[in-house]
Amino acid sequence: MKKHLLKLIVGTAVALALVAGVRAAGTNGRASVIPAYYDANLLNIQFVEFSATAEKALLAHNSGLNFIYQSDPGLPGGQPFISVIDAIPGDGFNPIWEEVQITFTAGHTPRQLFSDTEVEDAFNAGEITLRHTGEVYWCPVVGPKH
Repeated sequence: MKKHLLKLIVGTAVALALVAGVRAAGTNGRASVIPAYYDANLLNIQFVEFSATAEKALLAHNSGLNFIYQSDPGLPGGQPFISVIDAIPGDGFNPIWEEVQITFTAGHTPRQLFSDTEVEDAFNAGEITLRHTGEVYWCPVVGPKH
């Protein structure tokens, strides 16, 4: 009974956090759509950050979070680094994502990575470091990038 009650409380908190997070983001509809790569396929995803309270709850109670890899400094020439996601519907997808920040290590020129496998390979080769930011986003895939 206690386990069922805990699941109900966490589920309710997540639902409320989703609503609060969407409102806190200040954008809606197409304004929050960004491109992201999944296995070298360019997709569109919604991108809405949860509130700080919701982020803490989700990180503490949701073991099924996916990762969205970002590199805020961008690429040479002022080009943006396009986010990389590690799942899509049908491949272990959960629309709740924890941001993992990519930093290119000294001696390695920043470059676009196109899949979570490339991120893992670059990490294992010492080309990048990865830092979990504690930021959590609601990011459903809304279609291919055209």
